[in-house]
Amino acid sequence: MPGMDDDAFSLLWQAVDLLPEYAPANDGTSGALASAAEIRAELADQEWELALDLLIEAGDAHPAPHPAPPAYWDLLGEAARQMLLDRARRWCGWRGAEARHGAVRARLTLRAAAAGGRHTAVPGDGRLRPMWDLGHRTATGEQALDIAALWVESAPELAPGDTADVRLLPLGPERWRHLRPGDTINLHETRAVAGTATVVEVMSATAKPM
Repeated sequence: MPGMDDDAFSLLWQAVDLLPEYAPANDGTSGALASAAEIRAELADQEWELALDLLIEAGDAHPAPHPAPPAYWDLLGEAARQMLLDRARRWCGWRGAEARHGAVRARLTLRAAAAGGRHTAVPGDGRLRPMWDLGHRTATGEQALDIAALWVESAPELAPGDTADVRLLPLGPERWRHLRPGDTINLHETRAVAGTATVVEVMSATAKPM
């Protein structure tokens, strides 16, 4: 990306330094894996957008117990902002928040519009923060809903009646820690159920508290 701010180049270079040499990333061509050294070569050749994509993929592929730290995602998010890559910026911000606070992965089916569901697709980039029924109740026995932002995996949005894997970023993570794979939770935008999700994975925060 000619003319990119040198600060963004520096941010990408710093992110590579946080990535172990063995961390994998798909190079987007043959399906082979790009090493940190190969990503540095892309930066040296001024292939900055490709380098950003590879760094994101490497961070996503980096397994526990040593996942990419929040600082890694902060660097990539700021670089993406300077490069005017909004979805990449949002994803890096999301991954950094997951590292700091934990998250839930689930399989979500939205209620069809004809069955009383929403009439428009759910945006998939974390902007929607619906309510969820986790089984909590108030002191008087009434339903107590919890808020979590929603990211649709592998798609820009989720249409009414469709099913997709999603990631949920809870506003109050401690209220979600009782969930286990196989549990069912309901999505609410009003008092009516707008969708039903089956929990796939409950991810703990990987960053140590400040």
